[in-house]
Amino acid sequence: MQKQAIFQSKLLPYALVAPQLAIVLIFFYWPAAQAVIQSFLLQDAFGLSTSFVWFENYLELFKDPAYFATIVRTFAFSFAIAVSSLSFALLLAVMADKPLRGSTLYRTLLIWPYAVAPPVVGVLWVFMLHPSLGVLSRYLRAMGVDWNPLLNGDQAATLIILAAAWKQISYNFLFFLAGLQSIPRSVIEAAAIDGARPMRRFWTVIFPLLSPTIFFLLVINIVYAFFDTFGIIDTMTRGGPGKSTETLVYKVYSDGLIGGNLGSSAAQSVILMVIVIVLTGIQFRFVERKVTY
Repeated sequence: MQKQAIFQSKLLPYALVAPQLAIVLIFFYWPAAQAVIQSFLLQDAFGLSTSFVWFENYLELFKDPAYFATIVRTFAFSFAIAVSSLSFALLLAVMADKPLRGSTLYRTLLIWPYAVAPPVVGVLWVFMLHPSLGVLSRYLRAMGVDWNPLLNGDQAATLIILAAAWKQISYNFLFFLAGLQSIPRSVIEAAAIDGARPMRRFWTVIFPLLSPTIFFLLVINIVYAFFDTFGIIDTMTRGGPGKSTETLVYKVYSDGLIGGNLGSSAAQSVILMVIVIVLTGIQFRFVERKVTY
C-alpha cells in the first residue's frame, strides 16, 4: 500500500511549491515572454524609440542566406558533438565496467572534466592547440600538418567540436556506467554460454538494454550542443574565422549585444527555442519507439 502525505493546512502544499514555481516563472518563462515580445519590436541605434514592426524581424532573417548557413552549421556541430561524445563515453564506460586494477581512480579521473566550466574548457584547448603557443600544435607541425585554426575555418570548427565533446564525455560516461551496472550479469552470462562472442554480446544484449540511457543522453547532448557551447566558442574563436564557427546561440549574442540589433536577436532566440522544442518532440515521437524499456 502506497503512503500518501497528509497536510494539516490546505495552504502548506502551495507554500512548499511556491519557491520552485517562482524560480521557473522568473528565470524561464518571463525571459522567454520578453524575447517573444521584443522580437516584434524595432529599436533605433540609441535605444530611445521603439516601434512595433510585426513579423519584419523574422522576415529579414528568412531572407538572409547567412542565417540559413548558421542553422546548417549548428546542426552539423550538434550532430558531430553528440555522436563523438556519446561514442567515446560508451567505449570508456564499457572498459571501466570490467574488473580492472585501479578502476576507482580511472573512473574518478573521467568524471573530473564535467566540473570544468565551458569557458575554462575553451581556454584549456586554446593553450593546447594554439598555432604558435600550443603544446600539441608543435607535434602537428612536426607531422607536416599546417595547423592554424585562427585562419582555417575547418580547423577552427574541429577544435570547437573536440573541446565541446571532451566537456560532455564525463557526463555521458556517468550515465553509461550506471546503465551497464544495472544490466543483470545473468543475462550476459547466458549469452556467453550460448556461444556469443564479446562483440556479439555487446550489440545483441548490452546495447539494446542501454537504449533508454542512450535516448536520454541523445536529447541532453543535442540541447547541450545548441546552448551550452556558447562559452567554448566565445573563449576560443568568437565565431571566427569568417563566422565559420558561429552557431545560432552565438549569433543571438553577437547580433544583440555586439551589433545592438535587439529585435533581430530576440527573433533568433525565439526561432532557436522553437527548433529545440521541435527536435525534442521528434525524438520523443519517433526515436523513442525504438527504445527498449
